[in-house]
Amino acid sequence: MSYLILGLALFLGAHSVRIFAEGWRTQTLQRLGEGGWKGLHSAVSLVGFGLIIWGFGLARQQPVLLWSPPSGMRHLAALLMLVSFVLLAAAYVPGNRIKARLRHPMVLGVKVWALAHLLANGQLLHLILFGAFLVWAVMDFRAARQRDRLQQAMATAGTAAATGITLALGVVTWLVFTFWLHGLLIGVRPLG
Repeated sequence: MSYLILGLALFLGAHSVRIFAEGWRTQTLQRLGEGGWKGLHSAVSLVGFGLIIWGFGLARQQPVLLWSPPSGMRHLAALLMLVSFVLLAAAYVPGNRIKARLRHPMVLGVKVWALAHLLANGQLLHLILFGAFLVWAVMDFRAARQRDRLQQAMATAGTAAATGITLALGVVTWLVFTFWLHGLLIGVRPLG
């Protein structure tokens, strides 16, 4: 479990700099340059991500059950994951109305992803992993909205075509991941 926690600390720590240390980030970015900053951020993130994967795999070998979720939670989690995939797509498809309205759809997608997995899993390692991501996403979204207000960021309109592409991409990605990739990569088929 310690590798999982260390990985979360590194990965989420690297992604929390704007939440807790915006001034330090700005100074370090100026000192290292954009390429240096991105390289440092990427290196710490990759090490953290690797430790999360390794630590999660080790923790799965000695599971600690905290509660047994009702079987219906798997279906609710699958539905929430559809929303999460649409939000993820909205972060990358330019000009869509979802991003225009929500401004930070990827962080909201992480929130929904973490919540879905907390509802469907009752082991300690799931609580640590998904709980950490949920707490991070709540804090990051709040910080991002505060930055938007300070910068007086204006919302854009978005187009119906881009929104349609976003929805289609989110649904197709969800289908592929739910019915094929999740079982292949994680070893668990979400819908049985």
